[in-house]
Amino acid sequence: MAVVSIEARPQLLRDLPLLAVAVVWGSSFWAVRQVAEDRTVVAVLVLRFGVVLPVLGVVAWRRLRGLSFAQWGGGAVLGVVLGAVFLLETYGVVHTSATNAGLVISLTMVFTPLAEAVLRRSAPPVGFLAAVGVSVLGVALLTGLRAPSAGDLLVLGAAVARTVNVLATARLRSVRGVDALALTWVQLAFATVVFALAAPFAGPSPLAVAASFDAARWGLLLYLSLLCTLFAFFVQLWAVRATSPSRVSLLLGTEPLWAALCGVLLAGDRPGRLALLGAVAVLVGTEWGRRRAPRFPAAGRELVNEGSSGRHSGSTGRVRSTTT
Repeated sequence: MAVVSIEARPQLLRDLPLLAVAVVWGSSFWAVRQVAEDRTVVAVLVLRFGVVLPVLGVVAWRRLRGLSFAQWGGGAVLGVVLGAVFLLETYGVVHTSATNAGLVISLTMVFTPLAEAVLRRSAPPVGFLAAVGVSVLGVALLTGLRAPSAGDLLVLGAAVARTVNVLATARLRSVRGVDALALTWVQLAFATVVFALAAPFAGPSPLAVAASFDAARWGLLLYLSLLCTLFAFFVQLWAVRATSPSRVSLLLGTEPLWAALCGVLLAGDRPGRLALLGAVAVLVGTEWGRRRAPRFPAAGRELVNEGSSGRHSGSTGRVRSTTT
C-alpha cells in the first residue's frame, strides 16, 4: 500500500491544524476571563501548568536528560521571563476586555523586529515603521483616545516582556540548538516555580481554588492546558515538517482576528465605532508589520520570523513554545 507523504497531502489539510491553533489561541483570552479572577490569577496559573508539565515531561524525558547544566540554567532564565509574561498577561486579561487583550498583545509582532533592529543599530524599512505607527494608533483608538486602563497597560507590558523573551532566546548561547520540546519544558517548569512561590502571597492556594471550581471552570482550565498549550505545541512541531515557515507565520498571525471575534461573540464585548476602527487599525498594522519586518541573517532571521508571528515565543528554531 502506498504511503502518502506529508508533502503530498492537500494544502488545506496541512493548513487546518495551524488555523485551529490560531483559533484556540484567540479564544484563550475569553477562557482566561471565565476561569481567573484578580485574587486567583496565580493559583490558576499553577493549576494550568501543573496539568501540562507531567504530560510534556513524559514525552521529553530522554531529551531532558541530555541537557547540560548551562542549558538548564539558560532555560531557567527564560522561564523566569516567561513567568513575568504570564503574570502580566493574565492579570491584564482579568482587568480589560478579551478583545482589547487579544489585540494589544499582538503588538509583539511589531515590537520584536523593531527591538532587534535597535539592537543591531539597523534602520528598519520605512514601510515597517509606518506599520508600527498604524498599530500604535489602533491601540490609542481602542482605548477611546483616553488614558489606557490598568488591564490594557498590563497586557502591553506582557507584549514587551514577550519581546524580551524572544530576544533572550535568540541571544542566549546556552540555549542555541537545544531541542524545542526540552527547552519548552524547562521554561514552563521554572515559570511554574515562580507562580508556586508567589501563590502564598497572592490569594487563595491552588488547592483551594481547584476545590472551588465547578465542571465548567475545570473544562475551561483543561481547554487552556490541553488545547492552547499541548495541542498548539505539537501542531507547531508537525508544521515544521509539513509546511513552510512563512505559511506557519501567516496562519498563526490570524490569532488577533480570532481574539477579536471571540471577544465579540463569546465575551459580549461591544466596541464603539472608535474602538472598532482601532481594532481594524491594529489588525492591519500588525499584519503589515509582519510582512514588512526587517530580515536579519542567521539567528536574527529566525528571531524575526518567530517574533512577527506574535505568540508564545520561547523556543529555538522555528517552533515557538505555546506559552499562553
